[in-house]
Amino acid sequence: MKVCFPVEQNSGLSSAVYGHFGSAPGFVVVDSATGECTAINNGDRVHQHGACNPVAGLGGHHVDAVVVGGIGGGALHKLNAAGMRVFRAGGATVADNLALLEANQLEEYLPGHTCGGHGHGHGCSH
Repeated sequence: MKVCFPVEQNSGLSSAVYGHFGSAPGFVVVDSATGECTAINNGDRVHQHGACNPVAGLGGHHVDAVVVGGIGGGALHKLNAAGMRVFRAGGATVADNLALLEANQLEEYLPGHTCGGHGHGHGCSH
């Protein structure tokens, strides 16, 4: 299974998981079977709120799941429609969250758990 983690800086499995999917500078994709890590620049980082294209942000890389601190409703819907499950990060690093995902310890994002906007006081549940 290929799992995508938004990150500010790529440090492989030691990367800290970034707080929001759409504004993350990049992503680390981990193949859970091999442990191989691939870094991707976020190709959709600059967008109007609600107008993101998260699938394009992944630069054509196929992933099975995304683990993130926060995500907007539109991005969640688009990732789900593309066949990707999205989970709320429970640990600090990619390695921490990959272990939690493999142990079924991460909560899957549902539409009511998404960010309501950007900035302080925006009602995010993360």
